[in-house]
Amino acid sequence: MSRVIRFHRTGGPEVLQIDEVDVPAPGPNEVQIRVKALGINRAEVMYRTGQYVIEPNFPAMLGYEAAGTVSAIGSDVVGFAPGDAVSVVPAFSFAEYGLYGELVNAPAHAVVKHPEALSFVEAAAAWMKFVTAYGALIELGGLQAGEAVLIRAASSSVGLAAIQIANMVGAIPVALTRTSDKREALIQAGAAAVIATQEQDMVAEIMAITHGQGARMAFDPVGGPDVALVLKALSMHGIFFQYGALDSRDIPVSVMDLLGKHLTLRGYQLFEITQNQEKLERAKHFINEGLAGGQLRPVIDRTFGFDEMAEAHRYMESNAQVGKIVVAL
Repeated sequence: MSRVIRFHRTGGPEVLQIDEVDVPAPGPNEVQIRVKALGINRAEVMYRTGQYVIEPNFPAMLGYEAAGTVSAIGSDVVGFAPGDAVSVVPAFSFAEYGLYGELVNAPAHAVVKHPEALSFVEAAAAWMKFVTAYGALIELGGLQAGEAVLIRAASSSVGLAAIQIANMVGAIPVALTRTSDKREALIQAGAAAVIATQEQDMVAEIMAITHGQGARMAFDPVGGPDVALVLKALSMHGIFFQYGALDSRDIPVSVMDLLGKHLTLRGYQLFEITQNQEKLERAKHFINEGLAGGQLRPVIDRTFGFDEMAEAHRYMESNAQVGKIVVAL
């Protein structure tokens, strides 16, 4: 038997409950993991509230990110053995797997050995955010040294990952945040500049930073009306990545900006990378290299206990964090 956290109806954090379940032996191409830490992310909140891209099938498991030790392996699994320290890349659907448990099965293609220097808490905080940011900035966007990238919601775990990845390739990460409250934290996190969008003229500030050229890329989980200003701050042939919908209102697009600067506006999801084996392997290589070399460092905001999962979700919904929320077992 294993304790797992599931929900039997959509709703607030209070719908999360601990259930005792029998965990089957790992099937073909599965790895069974004794979980030591879980990373909490926005997709899990959306799934719990019925606002995600798939509908929950009750009782519903959830959990994309985990780190722990291999307990057993299924047939056809190579490269892993019981006792290995591993972490899980979100490369599956909640309809198939969920990692909120003490003992869980995960698909082998989503499991990776993490660098020995990482703790389990750090490893659980690494893969969702770094793969998400890598996919847009590097795999699809081809961000180069000297180019500016605008990072909205920059204090989120993915925003901080984007800052680090931009620095890793010699680009210029410009953090966009609503107020100045998190300015110093973002500078300490590696942002080349921080713009408080409710307090400053965002377009003017970006043009000053880029010597009138504009930013080559924008990476945005928010959306909403302010996207119009973000597009005005892009350079010729700029690319805008929308990877979330914290503000679900339609985004306004100036036809003259679109035509005049030959802009590309693109929806983007992590699964574009994790469901393509070649892209996923490139992501694993890039991120492992960055983790091993110290250019990429998981930023942990706060750690909760397994029995405090509902409180961890409430904290996620408060938007007070700077970095990753982790649940340690």
